[in-house]
Amino acid sequence: MKGSNATAASTFSEPLRVRQLSHGFESPDGSAVTIFDRLDFSVGHGEIVSIVGRSGAGKSTLFNLISGLLTPQSGVISVGQRADGEAGRIAYMLQKDLMMPWRTVLQNALLGIELYRKVQPDDVASARQMLARYGLGAVADAYPHSLSGGMRQRVALTRTLLVDPTLVLLDEPFSALDYETRLALEDDIIALSARSGTSVVLVTHDIEEAIAMSDRVILLGGRPARIEDQIEIELTTHGPRTAVSAREAPEFRGYHARIWNGLRGQPTSRSAEAAQSSIPAGAVHD
Repeated sequence: MKGSNATAASTFSEPLRVRQLSHGFESPDGSAVTIFDRLDFSVGHGEIVSIVGRSGAGKSTLFNLISGLLTPQSGVISVGQRADGEAGRIAYMLQKDLMMPWRTVLQNALLGIELYRKVQPDDVASARQMLARYGLGAVADAYPHSLSGGMRQRVALTRTLLVDPTLVLLDEPFSALDYETRLALEDDIIALSARSGTSVVLVTHDIEEAIAMSDRVILLGGRPARIEDQIEIELTTHGPRTAVSAREAPEFRGYHARIWNGLRGQPTSRSAEAAQSSIPAGAVHD
């Protein structure tokens, strides 16, 4: 099936399956440039998957294909059904919060629902409840100009989740925030997936963020881009896994070295996990 976003037939299929995906564009000189060539991966129920790669690897293009903003030139992108048999739904959260300044926080949070259908009283109640959960209950009737960057991103996250998605796409949503706020929002996503079983795909340049949040990290490289490595993340933490406890896990540095070496074009075998990383903690790749 060529150039399609097909809904999987099985109720219990993965929330996302990408099969034999190929896509490219025509350069100004008329030559064809292939971004992906027969890319294959899937995302399981309640799984958080990060995609990392050098700039230009096509990560944002991949999200545009998954979300339906672009049509793949060949291959299949399948979105699995809900448990009740209804079609799955994708929600896409960008780096910019895209708040509408003339709408209140509550009205901005409800915007995603408005794009699907008429807002009902139950939707308003759910929005207020979710805003309160994220510490925004007191500002629900305020306007975006009065909010900090972190608060605005929490509104954007609320807007994303209120559409009850089966799959959330996060395109570097926390990169412009201060470190403390980023950790708090990472915790929000980790808790969301654990609580509701929502699947998440995250594009990030921050290796630490990818490891701390994810069940699996996919490393894209080459041109055309291919999957250089898929790394299952298993961390030993004291108590529940959080953004901070994940970074303190004894396995963390080994995963960091493996991903960093992969980005530099070095072998990404498990032996790299034991290598000593030559970069400081907190480094972000270009």
